[in-house]
Amino acid sequence: MDTIRIGGVPEHFNYPWKLGIKNNLFNVEGIQLNWKDFHGGTGEMSQALEENQIDVAIMLTEGSIKQIADQKPFKILQKYVETPLFWGIYVNAQSNKNSIEDLKNDKVGISRYGSGSHLMAYINAKNQDWNYEDLQFIVASNLEGLQNSLANHTSDYFMWEHFTTKPLVDQGELKHIQDVPTPWPCFVIVTSSKFHDKNKTLLNNLLKVINQITSTIKMKESLALEIATSYNQQVEDVKKWLAQTEWSQNQLKESEFKRVNNELVNLNLIDSKLSYRNI
Repeated sequence: MDTIRIGGVPEHFNYPWKLGIKNNLFNVEGIQLNWKDFHGGTGEMSQALEENQIDVAIMLTEGSIKQIADQKPFKILQKYVETPLFWGIYVNAQSNKNSIEDLKNDKVGISRYGSGSHLMAYINAKNQDWNYEDLQFIVASNLEGLQNSLANHTSDYFMWEHFTTKPLVDQGELKHIQDVPTPWPCFVIVTSSKFHDKNKTLLNNLLKVINQITSTIKMKESLALEIATSYNQQVEDVKKWLAQTEWSQNQLKESEFKRVNNELVNLNLIDSKLSYRNI
C-alpha cells in the first residue's frame, strides 16, 4: 500500500475526499490516503507542499498558478471544481459599513500573501475601479484570525467563501456585504514536480478514484444532510451550494489557464506570462 499525504481546506468542497477515505475507496487502488486540513488555505498549503509536508493539495486555481509563476516546483494535475467560487465580502456585524463602496480605502484582512483572500482582494478592487496598488493588507492566518482582526479593528473587511462563512453571519458575528465570483474554475489538484515525476502511476490511480466519486456523488439522496452535518451548516444552504457547484474530472484548459495568467499579469501579481506547458 502506497501512502499519499493530501491537504485541503476544511470546507464542503472537499467532502468527496472524506467520503472516499471513509469508504476505503482509495485502498482498493493500493493507496493509503492521509488527509490534513489546512485552515490557512492555499498559501499555507503551498508552503506545506514545497516543504514536503504533503504530496498533493487541493488549491485555488489562481493561487496555484501564481505559485508556479513564482518558481515554486508544482504541477497542476487537473481541475477539481469546475464552477466559480463565490467569495463573500465581510465586515464586523457592528460595523457601519453597508456597501462595497464604503470599503474603498479600508484595510483588508487576508490569511497569507498569495492566498485566495489576498488575490481576490485585487480582483475585487479592479472590478470596482479602485487603485489596487493602494490596497493595505493585514495578515491574520485563517478564518478565526480574520474574525478577530475585525473585532479588534486591525482590519476592516475580508473575503472568504460564502457558504463557509454564512454560519457566522447567521450567528450575528459578521455582516455580509456582497459576493465576488471567480471568473474561472475555482479549485485544482496540485502536486510537487518531484512527487509527480516519481509517482505518475500512483497519481493516476488517485485521480481515477476521486473522479469516480465526484462524477456520481450528486446522486446521493442524503448528500446535503451529510455535508451539512460534517461542516456545521444548514441543509438548505448546502442545497443552494450544490445547485451552483459542479466538480470536474477534466484537465485545466489552456483558455482557462490563460484567463487566470493574464489577470495575474495585468494586476502586477506576477512578472510575466507563463507557458501552458509549464503547469
